[in-house]
Amino acid sequence: MERTRCSKVVLFDLDGTLTDPAEGITKSVRHALNAFGIEVPDLKELNRFIGPPLADSFRDFYGMDPGRCREAIRVMREYFSERGIFENRPYDGIRELLERLRREGLRLMVATSKPTVFACRILEHFGLAEYFEFVGGAELSGERQAKCEVIRHVLERTGLEPSDRIVMVGDRRHDVEGARAVGLGCIGVLYGYGDRDELERAGAERVVADLGELERAIRERVL
Repeated sequence: MERTRCSKVVLFDLDGTLTDPAEGITKSVRHALNAFGIEVPDLKELNRFIGPPLADSFRDFYGMDPGRCREAIRVMREYFSERGIFENRPYDGIRELLERLRREGLRLMVATSKPTVFACRILEHFGLAEYFEFVGGAELSGERQAKCEVIRHVLERTGLEPSDRIVMVGDRRHDVEGARAVGLGCIGVLYGYGDRDELERAGAERVVADLGELERAIRERVL
């Protein structure tokens, strides 16, 4: 596809940015950990799985080698694909924000470390799919999990070149670092699962507290 430097593009992370997936993800992770004999009484301990690639989280938090990580992800998806995927909710006001941005001519896309097939099901289920021109995510096989790879995939598939009129929006350092790795800026949001220190240390060009601040930041950034 011919590459362009088209302006007015916003890439959105999914988990912790468009929707709050805490219940579904943490229950799915607990299901996987139980299969390894690991008990987690408090689901909030597993909120740290929200955002980063799953293989990284099972490795970093539970010391799993690549083989055990793959098995943990497989078992996790048993629960997630049937139940956890819909134990989720859009953030209040997100649909209205997307509607206003689209009305002003912005091109909206999703860049998520979640497998594309799950991301599309979630967006369709909650009536958000209509706002997005393209949804890019990981593959169930494990390919394209790093956020920089996902973002690069979205740009390539839509024929876009990195530009100062394209911005990523996300709630974790992986969103910021992934955007910076491909030459994009990132607006960090605090209503998700990252904190200000994490986002600023990663190099977010701006950090916002709520959807009102996010809308203003996007307007100033790309309009």
